[in-house]
Amino acid sequence: MRDKALSLLKELTEAHSVPGHEDEVRAIFADELGEVGELSTDGNGSVFCDAGGEGPRVLVAGHMDEVGFMVQNITTDGFIQFLALGGWWEHNLLSQRVEVRTADGRKILGVVASKPPHFLPEAQRRQVMNIDRMFIDVGASSRQQATEEFGIALGDPIAPVSAFTPMAGQDHYMAKAFDNRVGMAAAIHCGLLAGGDERGNRLLLAGTVQEELGLRGARTAGNFAKPDVAVVLEGPPADDTPGFSRADCQGRLGGGVQIRLFDSSALGNPNFARLAQQVAREEGIPHQVTVRRSGGTDAGSFHLANEGVPCVVLGVPARYIHSHNAIIDLNDHLHMVALATALARRLDGKTVADLTRYL
Repeated sequence: MRDKALSLLKELTEAHSVPGHEDEVRAIFADELGEVGELSTDGNGSVFCDAGGEGPRVLVAGHMDEVGFMVQNITTDGFIQFLALGGWWEHNLLSQRVEVRTADGRKILGVVASKPPHFLPEAQRRQVMNIDRMFIDVGASSRQQATEEFGIALGDPIAPVSAFTPMAGQDHYMAKAFDNRVGMAAAIHCGLLAGGDERGNRLLLAGTVQEELGLRGARTAGNFAKPDVAVVLEGPPADDTPGFSRADCQGRLGGGVQIRLFDSSALGNPNFARLAQQVAREEGIPHQVTVRRSGGTDAGSFHLANEGVPCVVLGVPARYIHSHNAIIDLNDHLHMVALATALARRLDGKTVADLTRYL
């Protein structure tokens, strides 16, 4: 289980898949689950694997996209002006490597740059620079070279560059895009573990698009898959670093899989949240519970699909998400795989019906 988790995380985090351009992650999903069940996509590009079975439709889903950028303009002297796809704090961008993916699949390496501090007034040096004042240097000498030789065009997707790397601390790994490649790796892994089981449900695995642009892909994915319940797998921010109260921490690396009860996008089904905690205790799976004042996940769209879908959100806390270098504890990821798989095996007709028994 550990070796498979590591191989999936490496392949997925190093994939180039920003909102609306999730092709590489979708291809990994299809390659891994093609023999588990029937593959399909909706009109926006979210991908599904129907692992079969009889009973309620149980959806286990992560979102495929990572925060990234798009080519907005190419200057006459060959520099790339860009806009953000998803939420970035500009402090994290300068001097970072990125790749522009062209229409023919080439990846053009560049670096996020700006005027050197020598040319900035003192007041500007102390300010966070806006993205619209930054540019990407791809080594082109002109717009003509950037477009005709390198193949770069307006609208091309741009992703951070960062290798999946083990750290000195045991089971700590650094990479880009843990939000949400941990969720995608767990959804695939869950399908590999539970897809062939005798279950009291019909298991659907999914990767959604454009979560970072407002949970967009999950809106159509929920209508397409028509789940009776949804297990949403995420890579939420950790809060165990300086500046946070350790006593109040709800997302600690090494604390186990996170079970989210509330955020600004969704109030989780209380019965489903209690079931997840009960299953975690019975299976001996370390877990931590969180209630967030802000943030959102695909549950915000899934729970409103069709006639309403009970959702539970499981997460692997990651430090420094929405940057080039985030950090997770592998054990938290393995615990999320274990809990998602245990739920996929337990959600039979009676269990699912009890989640929405209001009368």
